[in-house]
Parts: sequence; C-alpha cells; structure tokens
Amino acid sequence: MFLGVDIGSSSSKAVVVDAKRKVLGEHIVNRGTGSDGPEISVNVALEMAGLRREDIRRCVATGYGRMRYEGADKQITEISCHAKGVYFLAPAARTIIDVGGQDAKVIRVAEGGMVENFVMNEKCAAGTGRFLEVMTRVLGCGIDELSGLAARGRDGVDISNTCTVFAESEVISRLASGASREDVALGAHVSVAQRIAGLCARTGLADAVVMTGGVALNDSVVSAIEREIGRPIVRLYDPQGAGALGAAIFAAEAEDAR
Repeated sequence: MFLGVDIGSSSSKAVVVDAKRKVLGEHIVNRGTGSDGPEISVNVALEMAGLRREDIRRCVATGYGRMRYEGADKQITEISCHAKGVYFLAPAARTIIDVGGQDAKVIRVAEGGMVENFVMNEKCAAGTGRFLEVMTRVLGCGIDELSGLAARGRDGVDISNTCTVFAESEVISRLASGASREDVALGAHVSVAQRIAGLCARTGLADAVVMTGGVALNDSVVSAIEREIGRPIVRLYDPQGAGALGAAIFAAEAEDAR
C-alpha cells in the first residue's frame, strides 16, 4: 500500500493506493502546512482504507509544506505530482491549470504524464485563492457564495491592480463609488482569469485543458478562464486531490522499480 500527501498553504490532502493504483482511501482537510492538517488527512485516508501506518510500504510528500512532513520517504514537487495525478485520471490532458490558495501555475504535460514546461505566478497572491478570499472579506460574503454573486453580475468592474493589497483598496473604492457587489465579484473573477490566461500564453496551450486546485470548485472562475483562453476546461471529480494522487502513484512506481 502506498501513500501520497499533498500539503498546501491552506489545505492538506492524502491518498492511499494499492499496487494496481486503485484508490483505497482519500481525504482533504482545510488546514495546511504548519497545522495538524496533514496528520488528520492521513489518518482519515488510512481509516477509509482499513489500514494502519505500518501497512504503508512507501510514502511521497508534495506541496508547499512537503519538506516539513517527517513521515515521507521522498519529497517531489507539486508540479510533477499534479502532472502524474492528472494524467492518470485524464490521459488526454496536455495542459493543467492549477490554482491553489497562494499560487497559480500552468503545466504542459507530455505523453506519460511527464512535465514539458510550466510557469507560475511569482510576485504575489493575485490570481489565486487568496485573492478571492480577500474579495469575500470586502464583499461580506462566504467563499462558497462568491461564485453565485459573480454569476449575477452584468458589467464586471475592472480591477487593474496586480497586487492583492492594492486590489483590495481599489475594490473598496469602487463599492464606495456605487458599483454593485455583483459587478465587483464578476470583476474579481475576470481579474483572476486574465492572470491565468497570461500564464497560459507563456506556456502555450495544448488540448485538453484540465483545471485542478481548490479554485476549480468555483464555477464562475472556470467559466471566466474558458472565455479568456477560448477553450473548454475539464474539471476532475476531485480537483483538489490530484497532487496527492500523483504522489501516491510515484510511491508505487518507486516500489515497482526496486
């Protein structure tokens, strides 16, 4: 049995697979690096699989907090693990858009799930889940309400600042000037989509396009990105678990190679 653990900035994911890559247990918890999130996700995934820690032959950790997880036999970047996990679930995938809590990346994938090229936002949290969280605070809504709010917008407010801090001030000013909450929410989603489209332009788009990460659960963001890149986006049944699945598959492959 093999374990993959993906430790992000705001959530932790664990997946257990057997030698045939069948998923036996998986769990996501909204607690990231520096918290008890990794242990919770691992314990629940093991319980779902009916296994104990000693039943795990090999463990691979990935994600932002991978170097802090002491239970791993190896650490592999989230870029490689997302490519591996997505390719396993969607072999036709050639472009992966991964938008998490603190970063966003676009990955070009070759046959076999190998990484051809990738780019990621390097300057700040603009175009990420953190940016959307800041918008919910300004708009006075929950993160699960933001997509619906944007869907009711008619004329999205242009948010020009690329820094999340300055964008927050800009949004407050727009609201004070009479812009509706719906139009501001729509503008925030378009802002994220434009930044993701910029990353896609740097890597070059190749069909099919798959989106992963927690932001993939936001319908309005996905729709906005589709409009910006001019292509449909496939969402996996569990867009947050692709990295942990890829890590578990890497663990199984390492055992195969012995």
